[in-house]
Amino acid sequence: MSRGPDAGAQLERALMRGAADAGIRLTILAADWSRWASVTFSGARHRLSISAAPSLQFDAWLAALPEAEFRLRGHLVADLAVAGERRTTELVEIELEALTVEDC
Repeated sequence: MSRGPDAGAQLERALMRGAADAGIRLTILAADWSRWASVTFSGARHRLSISAAPSLQFDAWLAALPEAEFRLRGHLVADLAVAGERRTTELVEIELEALTVEDC
């Protein structure tokens, strides 16, 4: 029996939904995650490569992303940061790193 999408799939969907709500056509180029645990929490570390056309809306969405609230079933986004950025006149590619923890 499946328990639904994992935290990685939920995070990807939340990013796509948030971008669409801001009028941005976002593409997820790659996504990967690995299990993570501390003494008190368990969850996952995520690395995502995303791209979009350069725009003021995308820049504003990206700047607000580390403080954004994400609704993930059974998980909380504890940290999300831009780890890298490449820009051309036609495309912006962003590397994101995120940490999700299981919501008990």
